[in-house]
Amino acid sequence: MYNLFILAVAPIFISAFYIYIRDKYEKEPIRLLITGLIFGSIISIPIGFCEEYLERFTPTSNNFLRIFYISFIVAGFCEEIFKFIVLYFLIWREKNFNEPFDGIVYAVIISLGFAMTENILYVINPQIGGIYTALTRAIFSVPGHGLFGVTMGYFFALAKVNKNYFYPAIILPIFLHGLFNLILLCEIPFAMLIFIMYAIYLWNSGQKKMQKHLDCSPFKTHKK
Repeated sequence: MYNLFILAVAPIFISAFYIYIRDKYEKEPIRLLITGLIFGSIISIPIGFCEEYLERFTPTSNNFLRIFYISFIVAGFCEEIFKFIVLYFLIWREKNFNEPFDGIVYAVIISLGFAMTENILYVINPQIGGIYTALTRAIFSVPGHGLFGVTMGYFFALAKVNKNYFYPAIILPIFLHGLFNLILLCEIPFAMLIFIMYAIYLWNSGQKKMQKHLDCSPFKTHKK
């Protein structure tokens, strides 16, 4: 059980360290990052209740509609909305939110906090858990949550200048998350190939978004 717990949390801290070192021009306070991680983990409780409630309305007449509803509404909508709420109240008026990349950092940290709780529950589950679950989630699910956070944080930072960017900061992570789950749950030919291609797209898109905000940092010239 101890080894499984380590396997469950290790990819979270590796991912958190990665996003921390990418923030190369002005590091964020550790206390705020820990706070984001903790609250990201805590929201798994209301998310659990929300998902349980929404599951009551799952369509049963059509299998695709059922999978679509679970992917986009139960998982995507519920989880990303709560992450966004934490992100907003944590840093919107925070003085340390002073460069575009900060939006990405905090959104990813909050997403990883939620992913940590989710990962532990999956990996140590006696029915569906184990080493194989830990490895597959470390490769796909944990980075997935982080990359949804990149998109949320990218547009959240833009919303500091134009509040219309709040809409894509909420809607796009829900869509990306829902599509992620939909591909995994759909029993179609070449589903895994499609999923791998989608995962590569998320990674490449996330890297470009991070670089764009790094290039816009007001602290960049001071570090040369």
